[in-house]
Amino acid sequence: MATSTVKAGTTTKARKVERKRATGEVVMRKSTETSVINFADVYRLGPTERIEIIKEGVPAGEVVKLAKTIGRPKERLFKVLGLPRATVDRKVRAHQRLSVEQGERVVGFSKLVGQVQVMVEQSGDPSGFDPAKWVADWLDRPLPALGGRCPADYMDTAEGQELVSSLLAKMQSGAYA
Repeated sequence: MATSTVKAGTTTKARKVERKRATGEVVMRKSTETSVINFADVYRLGPTERIEIIKEGVPAGEVVKLAKTIGRPKERLFKVLGLPRATVDRKVRAHQRLSVEQGERVVGFSKLVGQVQVMVEQSGDPSGFDPAKWVADWLDRPLPALGGRCPADYMDTAEGQELVSSLLAKMQSGAYA
């Protein structure tokens, strides 16, 4: 079975990754390394590339960077994503990675911000628009399309994140205003 040393890091770049074959032979291949803070990059990745990032483990420190980027206290982001504060704080201090389930929620949040960023870029001039802060504000607004609930109430599950993403797509198309 091949084991990979691919890591979700802090930049987007092509790099070589060592893989071991069952024989123990080391093989080099190229991979893409993407930070969850590179929102549009995460959004544009294919599902298999996002899954690879999730399975390799998102560095816990990325959640703290994400909270700063969206302009919210990390505790608020932890709550929205259903991340246990003590666990994430411990993993940040130990420079560890999040579990697959936790990483999936973080990558999903990043993908959502990337979706908004790409929508705005496609719609016109994005200068002066901060998609991360806009999403953070929008998530806390009660919406009629959600029965008066806030999108943030759905961000702690993959299915909820898909619901919120589809609501954004409907807004872009004009199906929901």
